[in-house]
Amino acid sequence: MNANRRQLLRTATAVAAGLGLAGCSGSNQDGTPTETATGADADTPASAEGDSEAEAGSTSVGAEAAVAAEWTAMRMRLDDAFTLGVAGHTEAGASVGQSVFAQFESANGEYGAHEYLEATDEANYSGFEEDGLVVMNERLNAGDAEAARDGWRTANTNLREATVARIGETGANALAVLRFGAAVNNVELLAAAGDVEGAASVGQEVLSWWESSPAHDAVESADSEAYERLEGAMEDAISAAQSGDVAGVRSATNTALSASATGAYAVAGSRNVAGAGQLAAYQAQGWDAATLASMGGAGEAQAHAAVLTTYRARVHDSHWVAARGETDTAQTMAQDVFAHFEGARAHDALEEANSEAYESFESGLDSLISAIDSGDSAGVDDALAAVDDNLVTGIEALVGDTGSAVLEAEFFRARLQDAREVYRFGGADTAAEIAQSLFRTFEQNELGFHEAFEAADAEAYESFESHLGSLQTAFENTNDSGVETHATGVLDELLGFETTAGSTGQVGAGETAYMAARIFDAAGVAALGKSGRANSVVQETFAGFEAGAGGFHEALEESDSELYESFESDLSAVGAAANDGSTVYGTAKSFYGKTVDAAYAVVGAGGASVVTPVMQDTFAAFEEATVHEMLEEADESTYERYEAALDDYISALDSGSGVESAATAYADASTRAQFAVVDAVADAPVGEGGGEASGESEETSLQGGPDVQDGVPDGADHIVDMRAVAFEPAELTVKVGDTVAWAHRAGEAHNVVAYEDAIPEGAGYWASGGFESQSAAETGWESGDGAVQSGQSYTHTFEAAGTHEYYCVPHEMAGMKGEVVVEE
Repeated sequence: MNANRRQLLRTATAVAAGLGLAGCSGSNQDGTPTETATGADADTPASAEGDSEAEAGSTSVGAEAAVAAEWTAMRMRLDDAFTLGVAGHTEAGASVGQSVFAQFESANGEYGAHEYLEATDEANYSGFEEDGLVVMNERLNAGDAEAARDGWRTANTNLREATVARIGETGANALAVLRFGAAVNNVELLAAAGDVEGAASVGQEVLSWWESSPAHDAVESADSEAYERLEGAMEDAISAAQSGDVAGVRSATNTALSASATGAYAVAGSRNVAGAGQLAAYQAQGWDAATLASMGGAGEAQAHAAVLTTYRARVHDSHWVAARGETDTAQTMAQDVFAHFEGARAHDALEEANSEAYESFESGLDSLISAIDSGDSAGVDDALAAVDDNLVTGIEALVGDTGSAVLEAEFFRARLQDAREVYRFGGADTAAEIAQSLFRTFEQNELGFHEAFEAADAEAYESFESHLGSLQTAFENTNDSGVETHATGVLDELLGFETTAGSTGQVGAGETAYMAARIFDAAGVAALGKSGRANSVVQETFAGFEAGAGGFHEALEESDSELYESFESDLSAVGAAANDGSTVYGTAKSFYGKTVDAAYAVVGAGGASVVTPVMQDTFAAFEEATVHEMLEEADESTYERYEAALDDYISALDSGSGVESAATAYADASTRAQFAVVDAVADAPVGEGGGEASGESEETSLQGGPDVQDGVPDGADHIVDMRAVAFEPAELTVKVGDTVAWAHRAGEAHNVVAYEDAIPEGAGYWASGGFESQSAAETGWESGDGAVQSGQSYTHTFEAAGTHEYYCVPHEMAGMKGEVVVEE
């Protein structure tokens, strides 16, 4: 069953305000929306009609100004959804759009954003909701960002028209200036998450909107210095993103936000309107942070890809150990890669991402083991190439360009260390061949590494190439001092690239791969009779970790202190084994398990490492802002609750726990604060504790049902992760009698509802909440029943063979659908 627009309108009312990044009157030739309104006297607020004291161009102060600020916060979120699509993240954009829809539908009450828009102008109301927001969401859900532009433009234009109708064009322009300052924040978040290419695209998009907006001319006339700072910050953000300078992007973002606030106060006819808008901009930043946090920072896929990178390093280790005559150890090393992969989380991820690469990797690994066993050196070379090629294909399928490039840099570091170890064993020619092979791979731009390095830092790129070429020569000439000088130069430039181009999560996951490779080097060296050198390798690795390892040390300690302690302990154990002549390989395998756990830990905390500073900056900006004193003077209680909600939200982001509820509480506190600064706190649609201020709430508390429980039961045979707008895996094959658990992993509350006409004939109906029909499940959701929330899961045991199709009611339009194939 595919929901139509009216069904979406109906079901969205039951969705709590979710997480998101914060009649068309025409458009400019480049397709960006105009900031002009139609059907309204642009300079006369609706409230001023009949008031002899009101002048054209004045800005209304009161509840309607607070609602206009709330509409502006929604416009900021529309921009976020669309720009995520522009950056290539259409699924995330669709999730944000769905969240905006849910927030709008639940914003009831006389001065709620929903009812007040409908009361302002029916045409603007339907134009924003049906012709704008729904269209944008549908097209983002289909993966077509450019087609979504029309819906985004229409939604924006209708909110602009309603704003002009309520508070006049002067006030609308002041709020629009703040909108553009907030839009630069999207550039920072994408860059911090590792997508510098997408960040630059978004920056260009924002700059094009700005240049065609009436707010551009308004602020230039009102405050030329603020105008120049804002536009200069937009350009600086683009430039910094293009060069991979995340710190530069952050600096530009802070400048843009500050300049837009200064400009808004200069443009506005009332400082109270600008103050409400400034709070709305802070609210939009909160939604930005929540969305990136829900996306998981670097993402679990980065950890999967990091594990595959360890396999690349480990099979190369088996190759050089076999070449030194230790075939038994080499064969064990390759066999252990196979054994680990069979039980690894990366196993299913690779199979789903690229089934051909998955099958060819396993086949190549089997051939490698056989070739090592038979002493077939040519066969070892061929099998190694097949294994490596398919792992590269798998890594590329799992993560984006930046994530792949960071992992390629880590692989280069591991291979260069291999070359140094081979050189120490007298294999100068082999070491030179490794360096030459890496140079050739670099020039071929494997995993986009060459282009990414050059774009991130041209000077460092040239230094890297120079050192790598000189290292090859030093190997060939058995120039010991040259080897050390140029190897150190190459390794330093590689680590510098990673920390410049990648997020904390991406670099941390890559560092786990590098450290695992080095510890298996130690095991290989020990197996070749060099226990002293093996201990040195461990000590060098430990020293690199203690020195920060590109931020990995701190990220691991913050994300999981217990794992951090055992990680260091197991690493020390490898050194101790080498030092006392014990078998190093067994302790290396134990440590390897910790590196894999660490990879998943740091990417899981990656979102917090990126977004927590964003909200800390927001708090710092608020403390120094004009609106800080305005809010404190207007309503002490609202002021204190706003600061407390912001502080609680930062704590939730930092801990990674309770982010959804904290984000919603902060948004409610922001909305109430917007009403307070325009002296209309009594009209606020949210009370002091959040939720509706008065009247009977249309929202209901969410509850699961008899088949929804905390955690995932031990008896589950299969687990489907419920992401922001997707089931992973979307297709699952099980056996009759198997139990499947759907575990909430990200986003808003979900439910699981079988399509009644798409389950096998004779099969019992199933849905979270224990409903007996699809219509009952849909109706139940509107009442809040059948919900699976953070930390919970829904389970169902399949007794009927055949294909069972299902969906999530609130996120169906965002494509959250799946199927379970049950075999006899």
